[in-house]
Amino acid sequence: MTAWSKGLGMVAIGALLGARTASAQMPVQFGLGAGISIPSGSTSNGLKTGWHGTALVQFKPAASPVGFQVDGSYHQFGFDGGGVKYQVINGTANAVYTFSVAPETQFRPYLIGGGGIYNVKNKPDLGISVSETKFGLNVGAGFNIKTSGIGVFVEGRFHNVLVSGPAPNFHYIPITVGVRFGGS
Repeated sequence: MTAWSKGLGMVAIGALLGARTASAQMPVQFGLGAGISIPSGSTSNGLKTGWHGTALVQFKPAASPVGFQVDGSYHQFGFDGGGVKYQVINGTANAVYTFSVAPETQFRPYLIGGGGIYNVKNKPDLGISVSETKFGLNVGAGFNIKTSGIGVFVEGRFHNVLVSGPAPNFHYIPITVGVRFGGS
C-alpha cells in the first residue's frame, strides 16, 4: 500500500467519523403531510378551498431553538365556475423557531417562515394551461406532538406568491397534518 492510498484511507475514516459527529449534533428529520389549502384575500374571489400534499427535511442543532427546513408542496384549487383547476407547486427554505418546553412535554410549539419558488398554473378542462414561476414568502405556526419514534405535527402558514397581472399577489393558507421521523 502506498503512502498516497494510506493517506486517502485516513481522510476517508476521518470524514466518516466527522459526519457521524455532525449528525449527532445536527439531527435530521423527514416528514410527510397533507391537508386543506384555503385561498385568501383577492385570491378567494373565484377559487374554492383545495387540498395539498407536502414533504420536508428539517435540520436542527441539538442545543439551539432555531433550525432550518426545506419543503416542497403540491396544492390544487377548484374554480367557482368549474372547468378550471389552479395548481401551485412550491419549494421553500425556512427558519424554524421551536419554543423551549420541559423535556417531558410532548406538545412542542414552533414558528416557521421563509421564502421560495412557486409555480402557479391554471389548468382548464379544455384549452391551453398558463403558468408562471415567481418568488414568494411564507410565515406560520404549528406544533409537534412527540411520540415514540414518530412525531405528529399540525401547522398553518400564510403564503404570498408575488405574481404579476391584475391581482398582484396570490395568497393561500394551507393547514397541514403530518408525521415527522428521524432526528431526536
